Amino acid sequence: MTIKHESRHTAEFLLTEGNGQISREAITLSAGDALPSGQVLGIKTDTGEYAPYSNAATDGTEVAVGVLYAPLPANTSARAGVAIVRLAEVSTARLTGIDAAGTADLKVRHIIVR
Repeated sequence: MTIKHESRHTAEFLLTEGNGQISREAITLSAGDALPSGQVLGIKTDTGEYAPYSNAATDGTEVAVGVLYAPLPANTSARAGVAIVRLAEVSTARLTGIDAAGTADLKVRHIIVR
């Protein structure tokens, strides 16, 4: 018997968000690998594009600023997406790339990691 595993669903990480769509923002993500819903994001200082958060980076993505709302496929050019950037509670177990520093960065932006 083959066991199949479901990938993460859109916004599966989201516990609560502000009324309407106040928590969400349309964003541009840099070219790169496929990204899952719940990927923690930073912003590259040279391009202003969002990219996966990495506390060890030195290009601006060392500061967590949001969480990717829906999965995105790999692409060789910049791509449009949606991120949770304010007024939300998110599940730490459903986030990709989160660490203690990222949790603190998100808290400043009123995204509470539970």
